[in-house]
Amino acid sequence: MKRRLRNGLITGWILYIVLGFVIVATVVSWGFAKCAEQEEAQDLYKVSLAITSNYASEYFQSHTTLQDLEKQLKVLERYTNAEIWVVNKQGDVLVGNIAGEDPRIEGFSISDFGSKYSMTGNFYHCFDEKMLTVFAPITVEYSVRGYVMIHKKLSVIYQGSEQFLNLSYVALLGLLLVGLVFTGFYIGYVYLKIWRMNLMAHKYMDGDYTAIMKDEGEDELGFVAASFNYMANELNTLEDDQRKFISNISHDFRSPLTSIKGYIEAMLDGTIPVELQEKYLKIIITETERLTKLTSGLLELNQFGGHGKTILDKTNFDMNLIIKKTAETFEGVCQKKRVLLELVLTGDDLYVYADMSKIQQVIYNLIDNAIKFSHHDSSIKIETTIKNEKVFVSVKDSGVGIAKESIGKIWERFYKSDQSRGKDKKGTGIGLAIVKEIIQAHNENINVISTEGVGTEFIFSVPLAKDVER
Repeated sequence: MKRRLRNGLITGWILYIVLGFVIVATVVSWGFAKCAEQEEAQDLYKVSLAITSNYASEYFQSHTTLQDLEKQLKVLERYTNAEIWVVNKQGDVLVGNIAGEDPRIEGFSISDFGSKYSMTGNFYHCFDEKMLTVFAPITVEYSVRGYVMIHKKLSVIYQGSEQFLNLSYVALLGLLLVGLVFTGFYIGYVYLKIWRMNLMAHKYMDGDYTAIMKDEGEDELGFVAASFNYMANELNTLEDDQRKFISNISHDFRSPLTSIKGYIEAMLDGTIPVELQEKYLKIIITETERLTKLTSGLLELNQFGGHGKTILDKTNFDMNLIIKKTAETFEGVCQKKRVLLELVLTGDDLYVYADMSKIQQVIYNLIDNAIKFSHHDSSIKIETTIKNEKVFVSVKDSGVGIAKESIGKIWERFYKSDQSRGKDKKGTGIGLAIVKEIIQAHNENINVISTEGVGTEFIFSVPLAKDVER
């Protein structure tokens, strides 16, 4: 696997360290230089004021000679490590070492200092390197007679701060290197998580959806890992669903097709007399219509148990009539197995508000399930009751029952409790899952009561219809 992300993160951090060090060092160096200049300028300005108020003013008042003034200034030069000039208003250097025979400063103008008492540069090309120049006016009887100029090399000024700057650079570089170490560990931590995710992704690509990522914490990568695990579980379920897709279809199509085929064969071989054929032809038409609805609703049914929202077409309909019609479709199967369907219905009609086709499918699946697990020469009781503005429908058989350990699993898709109880009891295990999904889509409940060897009862609820015209 190419490690572009890790290498990119490390390269980016190294570039950050280099650029950060250069930028910070430049800013710090400039800041220290400015601070050193300002501090030195203040100190030299104090010296220049002392010179103007004492030595220089005495010279311009003729209290001392130029030679004496120069001697005094030489002492101060050694003390300040700077050059001290005395300049008159015209720019003539009275005391000081100026290059050339002409002691005049070309282009001198005290206004060049502006509102400040210092400037940096080579001072009108009088020096070969940059200098800090500080001036103070020499005032005699309220009149400016000249200026004291103190020049000090910037390189000398910066020497005092270089050691501190070097220590600052070392400390800064140390901090950046410590940051690099911690960032390296963090990059390795993040990269390890991403590498694990990539490994899981390759396993998923190879069809192994059983691989589960460990808990990666509560950060963003942890959420991604949880999403990976969820995706793997969904893909694993989807793959199993795809393998059993044909079986799912046959579950809902087999029973009505069997009824249609059985009735047609009975009419053809004369088992059903001519005078009763109209009745069974109507049943065949009803089953055909139901198959048509199942076909159009196949995509919707395939979304049960997934993330698709079940679309309901709710209307008011007679629950008793639906139960009767659904029970009639099992007449042939019941006769063959000698199972009696006992209908105990409340009232002549019992209107509910729900999706008629889906509730009919629920009743169909429950009766079909009850017949499969009923003994020969037994009965199945289908009962309706009203309680708290709801209609409760019960389908109760006296068959083999459900084992206690299987009751919690019967609602799972494709779960089959015991395949050894007879050939006619083999199914795809989707019927009850669809039943529960339909009832939950109506925001209602379905419960099961079962005792192994005694029988099973399924009870579900639907809302009672209101304002129904009788």
